[in-house]
Amino acid sequence: MKFNSKYLPIVIGATLALGIVLGSVMNAPADDQFLAKNYSKTKLNKLIDFINNEYVDSINTDSIVNLTVDNILSKLDPHSVYIPPSEQAEVAESMKGDFVGIGINFYMYKDSVAIIKPVENGPSARAGLKSGDRILFAGKTKLYGRKLPSDSLFSKLKGLQGSEIELTVFRKSEQKKLKFKVKRDVIPIKSVDASLMVGSNTGYIKINRFAETTFNEFKTGLTNLKQKGIQSLVIDLRDNGGGYMEEAIAIADEFLKDKQLIVFTKNKNGTTEKTYATKAGSFETGKVYVLINENSASASEILAGAIQDNDRGTIVGRRSFGKGLVQREMDFNDGSAVRLTVARYYTPTGRSIQKPYKKGNEDYFKESESRVKSGELYAKDSIKVADSLKFKTPKGKIVYGGGGIVPDVFVPLEAEHGNENVAYLLQTGIVGHFVFEELDKNRDAFSGLKFAAFLEKMKTTDVYFKKFKNYIFMTGLDLKLDKTRALVDRYITAEFARQLYGEMYYYDVVLKEDAMIKKILNPKK
Repeated sequence: MKFNSKYLPIVIGATLALGIVLGSVMNAPADDQFLAKNYSKTKLNKLIDFINNEYVDSINTDSIVNLTVDNILSKLDPHSVYIPPSEQAEVAESMKGDFVGIGINFYMYKDSVAIIKPVENGPSARAGLKSGDRILFAGKTKLYGRKLPSDSLFSKLKGLQGSEIELTVFRKSEQKKLKFKVKRDVIPIKSVDASLMVGSNTGYIKINRFAETTFNEFKTGLTNLKQKGIQSLVIDLRDNGGGYMEEAIAIADEFLKDKQLIVFTKNKNGTTEKTYATKAGSFETGKVYVLINENSASASEILAGAIQDNDRGTIVGRRSFGKGLVQREMDFNDGSAVRLTVARYYTPTGRSIQKPYKKGNEDYFKESESRVKSGELYAKDSIKVADSLKFKTPKGKIVYGGGGIVPDVFVPLEAEHGNENVAYLLQTGIVGHFVFEELDKNRDAFSGLKFAAFLEKMKTTDVYFKKFKNYIFMTGLDLKLDKTRALVDRYITAEFARQLYGEMYYYDVVLKEDAMIKKILNPKK
């Protein structure tokens, strides 16, 4: 599969120099051409062998090779990268969409592995493990009191499908140790977080990345929403950094008519590959809205661009990241990989949305900071667009290339969050940890509560807001929360809902006051 990401060419001077060398090589005899092309490879191999055999001190030449590869790729573009074996295994697992394990959400709480929630219908849930259980031993391996890193913990709990592991847990509610035999199974890693109704006839689907299973997950969610009679659909791509291009294309095909252009790519030789929609679309007439922000990138921009350029729907939010390059992955025998930019992609109107990267990788990835300084996260008029990169959709709407998808309907950052520092904090793991610890003190306080009764309980108490203020203070963070109490209450309630009832309930709470959703449901306000 091609991995869509963000990348570009080499320095002009280097390109010219290469052209001169190639010109002379092409006039040389065939043997000389072969020697010239392979000279650099031979030189590098000879150097590595020389160090290996003769260097005065003992040294790991693999690390030198990795450093060399990193340096080579750093001269290309920000997204042509080397991925070491440890990271590649994790990335591959995430993009595959599943792994084999015991099926729990957990975190290290006071040097013990605390289960936040077993995966619904997963191996641990079937075996009888519960939220709040502490895993003391995995087989004979002690897990508590050791400050084990997460990757080490994962390795103890993962294994072959069908293999069995005995877990010794401490159940606080019963004040006793229990043993469970858990049979490992395939655990899905969802790329679609939620699909639910946000209005009387409006559905909502949240996609966190484009993995191998994304289209199937999306299609399941869309089918369920259609059965509920939706006339409009919101696709939330906020903070979605991309993934597999094919998955984004398949989703776009659900909304576009036969033979409408979705995307095209162009490689270094100028070869163009165009991808068109088919007759298979299942939602070609209802209203479509796509939510994006400054962290929506790559495959997210392909989907948003296809919808916008075909006049198929409305893009809501803020200008996207601006990653318009396609990567191909090359794997090595040691488990590492290189992702190399092999083409640029273009939206149906012919625009490239790749932002510039000539000033280097550091400046490229810090470009988001300049958006804060320029004010474009707060006012659409502050978005800098070049008239030379102006394009027209079939219905005559003006769209721009040169650095991200500019939304049709702008929603400023402050409208979403009020206080940005507080908002960013609330979207980290700190709220989840706070809620787990509160539940851990007294799970019975919520025992048997229906969701509606839970919402009423949270609405009529300020206990958890006060406790969270103290929790933040104890961590050393100096944040004034009183002015953003409504926002804080919403995220605390949403996290309680997630841990007590499930992921969908988290979004049910959070989206009720979401600025972009409100803009769609009440456009005149």
